Amino acid sequence: MPLVAGFDSSTQSCKLVIRDAETGAPVRAGRAAHPDGTEVDPAAWWTALEAATEAAGGLADVAAVSVAGQQHGMVCLDEAGRVVRPALLWNDTRSAGAADDLIAEAGGGEAGRRFWAEAVGSVPVASFTATKLRWLARHEPANAARVAAVCLPHDWLTWRLAGAPALDALHTDRSDASGTGYWSPGTGEYRFDLLERAFGRRVGVPVVVGPADRAGVVRNGGPAAGGAALAPGAGDNAAAALGVGARPGDVVVSIGTSGTVFSVADIPAADPAGTVAGFADATGRYLPLVCTLNAARVLDAAAELLGVGPDELSGLALSAPPGADGLVMVPYLEGERTPNRPAATGSVHGLTLRTSTRAHLARAAVEGMLCALADGLDALVAQGARADRVILVGGGARSAAVCRIAPEVFGCPVVVPPPGEYVADGAARQAAWVALGGAAPPEWSPAGTREYAAEAVPAVRERYAAARDRVLDRVGGAGA
Repeated sequence: MPLVAGFDSSTQSCKLVIRDAETGAPVRAGRAAHPDGTEVDPAAWWTALEAATEAAGGLADVAAVSVAGQQHGMVCLDEAGRVVRPALLWNDTRSAGAADDLIAEAGGGEAGRRFWAEAVGSVPVASFTATKLRWLARHEPANAARVAAVCLPHDWLTWRLAGAPALDALHTDRSDASGTGYWSPGTGEYRFDLLERAFGRRVGVPVVVGPADRAGVVRNGGPAAGGAALAPGAGDNAAAALGVGARPGDVVVSIGTSGTVFSVADIPAADPAGTVAGFADATGRYLPLVCTLNAARVLDAAAELLGVGPDELSGLALSAPPGADGLVMVPYLEGERTPNRPAATGSVHGLTLRTSTRAHLARAAVEGMLCALADGLDALVAQGARADRVILVGGGARSAAVCRIAPEVFGCPVVVPPPGEYVADGAARQAAWVALGGAAPPEWSPAGTREYAAEAVPAVRERYAAARDRVLDRVGGAGA
């Protein structure tokens, strides 16, 4: 049976999984760390990819390879294919002013946001490649003058695996292209006018290939690795959706340090408020996405406050009644992105003698975190997404309290796959699609998936919304 390889080149590390193409059964894996920072020399990613490959026993026996990676990062190449400067990553915020300028130049305010949402599905923020290009043009003109092509982290690694041929051999996929700010999921075309508006001139960009099309063959993957097909790759969230088997009607809620809420949709999103980013997915559909700043660390903070570990926090939360007898936590511990309240702080409401217990506070922390994520789910639904079920992943999904309380808050069934490297798994599944052919990726069914169902408790979200709105009014200038 053919084997396939999937890489996840994330901010922190490079993970590699090698799986059976037909069944998805794991065969072997490898991992290597990336350096810290919000700008990184791409050579460090290649070094980590080579180390992860060696740790996994090489690629000599695989039929196809796919690379998924962190979105938005700006990798600039000169005419000879050399990296011009360290790549600016998605979490580098120095281009926030450039994002504001691009909105202002398109009419400013609601008009400017609507222009960008209709043009490329998303409103510019500091994460996007277009804003980073504007920053580069203004702050490093000598480097900007050397740029012949710009690509994304997964594009560059795929190109290196292909042997770093000419710049016109750079390839990407719909999902990652949709996070640049100059490619439209709605039309499937680059907006070169917006690229020129951001950077001041037109430069080379990767060819966007179809979900199961080849992006070349491996020529630089270690001894005897040549000849494997190169899949298009994907942005990390799109690969994760593929890895967990998300389909239309599914909403994936990832509870990590921050939270992401995204769905597989049949129509593109265009939210002028900027809450929903209108990305594409890795199958030919769309992936509207909402990001929150406060997720699993809300649980960590509550555990620290109560002097307990994660399991004891979960037990305490489950020992309190739904709604915590009216105790509500608004978990904006580090400000918030959805809603856009960077100056907000966390708060607790409804504190009485009855609710002044460790169990009530633990329950309020879990419910508050889930309610904040449910606000993101509401934003997706407002953009036309369906929410038939929630697929819960990330570190927070290991909490029994989170899993059991989530259906009460989200108002739909919750599915929790076993812990795994879902971005790398999604890349491997895409590689299997390329290797096996067919109209759709192969069906892989992870063992150990758990399902949770419970009656919705609308009062939890109603009390949370009332408390949230009081907090936002008090914060004032952060967008009220």
